[in-house]
Amino acid sequence: MLNQELIQKQYEAATEVYAQFGVDTAAVIEQMKQLPISLHCWQGDDVTGLESLAGGVSGGIMSTGAYPGKSRSGAELRADIDMAMSLLPGKQRVNLHASYAELDGEAVDRDAYETRHFARWIAWAKERDVAIDFNPTCFGHPLAADNLTLSHPDEKIRRFWIDHCKASRRIAADIGKSLGKPVVNNIWVPDGMKDMPADRLLYRRLLRDSLDEILAEQYPAEYLVDAVECKLFGVGVESYTVGSHEFYMGYVAHARANGCDHLVLTLDMGHFHPTETIADKISSLLLFYPKLLIHVSRGVKWDSDHVVISDENVFDVMREIKRAGGFGRVYLATDFFDGSINRIAAWVIGIRAAQKAMLAALLEPTDKLREAENAGRYADRLALMEEARTLPYAAVWNKYCLDEGVPAGVDWLDKVHEYEQTVLKNRT
Repeated sequence: MLNQELIQKQYEAATEVYAQFGVDTAAVIEQMKQLPISLHCWQGDDVTGLESLAGGVSGGIMSTGAYPGKSRSGAELRADIDMAMSLLPGKQRVNLHASYAELDGEAVDRDAYETRHFARWIAWAKERDVAIDFNPTCFGHPLAADNLTLSHPDEKIRRFWIDHCKASRRIAADIGKSLGKPVVNNIWVPDGMKDMPADRLLYRRLLRDSLDEILAEQYPAEYLVDAVECKLFGVGVESYTVGSHEFYMGYVAHARANGCDHLVLTLDMGHFHPTETIADKISSLLLFYPKLLIHVSRGVKWDSDHVVISDENVFDVMREIKRAGGFGRVYLATDFFDGSINRIAAWVIGIRAAQKAMLAALLEPTDKLREAENAGRYADRLALMEEARTLPYAAVWNKYCLDEGVPAGVDWLDKVHEYEQTVLKNRT
């Protein structure tokens, strides 16, 4: 266990180091307390969901592993999320997919879901003063078996998914009203083809028209924020994705010009070419759009949704948000699923990694970098950037955890091990 006295001494030393660069560590810690990350519920059960009629994971999504203790009900999933959040500093939101409706045996399909099917989630969030985000689930269903939903040429199938997305927006707005916190409702569809289509434009026109209908009804911005998410490819849709980055960049501009002025573009870190990062896109998009949604994820050779770690990609993204003045304009949510390790540990590792990168970015002496740049001293700028990478942000992180009443370092692992022995091992 990390000694609290040692944490305090290391923090005081770090404070002096950062002060030499004009950075106030106490002010940064206070800022961190106001920056939530949306914790995705689907890590807890390998994207299974709570429906009985679901057709299994599809749409290029694949969770692997069979580590014991997977949640089997809404109550178990909420208990696991509670456990994970107890080990995280700062604020969290909770990100739900529509497939986590609790139907209690009712024969109702996704196009007819209602807010009452999420009543337990709302009551749970209200009790904890936690905000909820939402997502239509356009995969894992018999009508998504061919990886076409909102762009499906069969009007009957397309209508089902349009109605599902409309229902999801109503539910999300109701949740936002009930909790007094706006819900970010993110629409992602898996639509695409394994091999080359003969008419790419057809499917994109259908997707555009479907989205126009879905987003036509206006909800108060204090209840609902809409978002649309692009992707490069997935398993089974390697050659063509209808909702590409270019499509959604164009669609958001189109929608905003036609009165849907709250629509947000979503960038998932794993939804681009394996060697392409999203960091450089952030300042370009914030120049034209007031807000963005970023899914913090980690692709390994493809969009594999590995558990987030403090790698250079995550640090680059957080630095660019900071340098663009984007904290407060960028919604952050995690998105990964690994069934090969303890699922609660996966949540804690991933979210703490994202938070560490946020903290390191906020501690960067950005004003010093700009000063050197504006003076044309590019060698100084590079030297300062290099120095900033090794400044003692970990000492500030441990103090932040201490102030928030959560374990510093990896001391949280003991709590996870105890929970595994007393709770998870009893699940079969």
